[in-house]
Amino acid sequence: MGAIKGLIRPGFTLKRQRSRLSHDMTHEESPFDVIGGREVVFALAERFYDVMESKEPELTALHETDAEGRITPELRHRFALFLMGWLGGPQEYMERHGHPRLRMRHAHVPVNRAMRDAWMRCMIEALAATPMPDLVREFLEVRFFEVADFLRNVPEESD
Repeated sequence: MGAIKGLIRPGFTLKRQRSRLSHDMTHEESPFDVIGGREVVFALAERFYDVMESKEPELTALHETDAEGRITPELRHRFALFLMGWLGGPQEYMERHGHPRLRMRHAHVPVNRAMRDAWMRCMIEALAATPMPDLVREFLEVRFFEVADFLRNVPEESD
C-alpha cells in the first residue's frame, strides 16, 4: 500500500473497502453492473485515453496513435472490451482476442514506477469523472493500482 500513497485518498484501506463493497453489492452485481454497464465502461475508456493524451505525453507515445497523435479508435475499443470483462461484464474481449495475458502483451513496453504512476493518474481522473458510488470508485482505484504495479517490468531500486 505504501507505493500507492499519494495516488489514492488518505485513510483508504483495501481490506476495509473489499469488506464494505461485498456487503453493499448482491452476489449478482459486479462493478460492471454497479457503474452502469457497457456505455459507462466505453465512456470510461474514452475518458482515460483523452486524459492520457492531454496530460501524459510520454505514456501516450507508448501507444498506437493516428496521424494526429491520438490514440487509435481500435486501441480504445479493445481496452473498453477488456475493461468490460475485467469489471465482471460480458467477456467480448476474450471471445475476440483470447485471454488477455497482460504481462505478455505489455512485455515490449518498458513499465517502470513513473509509467505506472502516469497510467494511474489517468485512470484516477477518468474514474473521478465517471458517476459511480464512491465505495466502488475507491475499490477500483486500488484494483487498478494492483494490476498496474503487476505490469512493471523495469527493475528499480527497492524492488
